[in-house]
Amino acid sequence: MGKPHVLAIPYPAQGHVIPLLELAQWLVKHGFKVTFVNTDFNHERVLNALSGEDDVGDQIHLVSIPDGLESQEDRNDLVKLTQSIFQVMPGKLEELIEKINGSDDNMITCLVADENMGWALEVAQKMQISRAAFWPASAALLALAFSIPQLIDKEIIEHDGISTRSQMIQLSPSMPVMSTENFAWARIGDLPTQKFIFEFVTRNAKSVEVADWLICNSARQLEPAAFELFPNILPIGPLLASNRLGSSSGNFWPEDSTCLEWLDQQPANSVIYVAFGSFTVFDQSQFQELALGLEHTNRPFLWVVRPDITYEADDAYPKGFKERVETRGRLVGWAPQQKVLSHPSIACFLSHCGWNSTMESLSNGVPFLCWPYFADQFLNEEYICDVWKVGLGFKRDETGIIGRGEIKEKVEQLLCGKTFKTRAMELKEAAAESVKEGGCSHNNFKKFIEWVKA
Repeated sequence: MGKPHVLAIPYPAQGHVIPLLELAQWLVKHGFKVTFVNTDFNHERVLNALSGEDDVGDQIHLVSIPDGLESQEDRNDLVKLTQSIFQVMPGKLEELIEKINGSDDNMITCLVADENMGWALEVAQKMQISRAAFWPASAALLALAFSIPQLIDKEIIEHDGISTRSQMIQLSPSMPVMSTENFAWARIGDLPTQKFIFEFVTRNAKSVEVADWLICNSARQLEPAAFELFPNILPIGPLLASNRLGSSSGNFWPEDSTCLEWLDQQPANSVIYVAFGSFTVFDQSQFQELALGLEHTNRPFLWVVRPDITYEADDAYPKGFKERVETRGRLVGWAPQQKVLSHPSIACFLSHCGWNSTMESLSNGVPFLCWPYFADQFLNEEYICDVWKVGLGFKRDETGIIGRGEIKEKVEQLLCGKTFKTRAMELKEAAAESVKEGGCSHNNFKKFIEWVKA
């Protein structure tokens, strides 16, 4: 009998590819054959970013199908991307599965699809393949999606997902309070975009009903109430390469690992790590205030500045900034984030609060300065600041800018007391316990493995 063969397909965004590829590598470690399906566009980016030391391509069959867009089209336009995906990818995925099953002795045993690709679960059902939905974000966010019918019945939101007034709600008496303004779809683009994303969320929540399993990159200790409210969501996280004693893969940009050598030269608990994920974009005024805020802290910092992080040209920095901070500031295009956050010199993480970044920082006991940009990042900020109490948010001025003085003040507030670090270390232990032998996430993953093999 051949190996169990899993086909994994993520939503085509950086924060979705990395955790599902991590899950794929865990499956390989347990004796599975894995085919990982990116879009053509992202497949090329992932291959270009792989280092010579990265053996993920030897372990996993990396393949691709088209997303329907031309190479030069804007894939940050979520409406255009999602519409194109629905039109093109289901048929292409079905063709790929038929091709694999017609030429490989190890036919597809199970399809694992990002919950945001709910249509892929429907393809697997049609082809009579076992299927699991993978949720790469917080269980609370998925609980929110599953609660949409009740929110409409209670007139908290309209049928198009829009809330007519701002209010604080709880999905259950034991769950954290959340603001209707921070519902993920309400934090994306203009009103038509928000309504489109709401329909997308609702459709995927319905598609999950055909999944045999629903697994989540979180831990019960971090979100007990959400898992209690929806027991069918099974935590198997945090999914980190360090737990596998390996390196993270799936980046869209090549990592600059020389920053680790720079970190080796810095004092313990001294460096502000600044990274905003793959999607955040700043206008020049805010970008410059951030730069000046980091400068005014008079602390060492490592700042990840993607080539496309500003709308303006490359020369977006304040005049003379690079020269003034060159002895204590390090700028890189993309960083090996999990290794950075585990480095003893890191004092805090100034973050957009994406879920991967949140899990990686919590798992290393690093407190946060929260600068959310869109979607679920505002809900994650509420967790970080109000529930776990491991970070601080920023206040914007009357023009909507987070100023240099505010940045310096919050850095000092976070780092001068011991409360945030102490609490972060407690959560580090809780996250670690979940994935150890006998932990809840470990046990769920073990059961999932046994189910796929059965």
